[in-house]
Amino acid sequence: MTFMSEVTTKDRITAAATWLLTEHGAAGVSMRKVAAAVGITPMAIYQYFPDRESLLNAVADAAFAELVRRWESAPRSTAADERMREMLVDHVDFALAQPRLYDYMFTERRDQARKFPDDFRARKSPTFNLVADAISDGVDQGLFSDDDIWETSLMFAALLHGLIQLHHGDRIGMPDPAFRTLCLELAERMIDGLLRT
Repeated sequence: MTFMSEVTTKDRITAAATWLLTEHGAAGVSMRKVAAAVGITPMAIYQYFPDRESLLNAVADAAFAELVRRWESAPRSTAADERMREMLVDHVDFALAQPRLYDYMFTERRDQARKFPDDFRARKSPTFNLVADAISDGVDQGLFSDDDIWETSLMFAALLHGLIQLHHGDRIGMPDPAFRTLCLELAERMIDGLLRT
């Protein structure tokens, strides 16, 4: 016998806030708008989330968990350089498909956001861990030069986040497909730079 898990009010609140953030950005998420989307009073939300910030943090946490689940469930190459290329494609595609959610998760200022170096070295960032693990595997496989894994991961992430933020801010004047190609080309140069010579 299969049991369906019941969707709780808290789940519905988080889903409504995620939808509002995806459509309108963090500024478009208010307790009143979330309550209207769920069909409850604004005061009812405070039974589950003490304030708007905690609700937005729950949205970010759920989005990171879903992103990592999707990335980990996809078939991946065992060769570290190829795995990095696959994750890069997934990352850029996510940023282009969900620009407001991406910006809130990765580049907007948030009190609960993890910070380099301590949080990252303590493996508190689920998405950053995937990059660091791929680079570490590349060192173990003899593909990449043996360097500080966390700083190398930060360099790779900074390139991607910077490019995406410039694109989202309309500072890179090209359509999404051309921008995607640019990201892949520039990241390929960085991967080439990691290769052991």
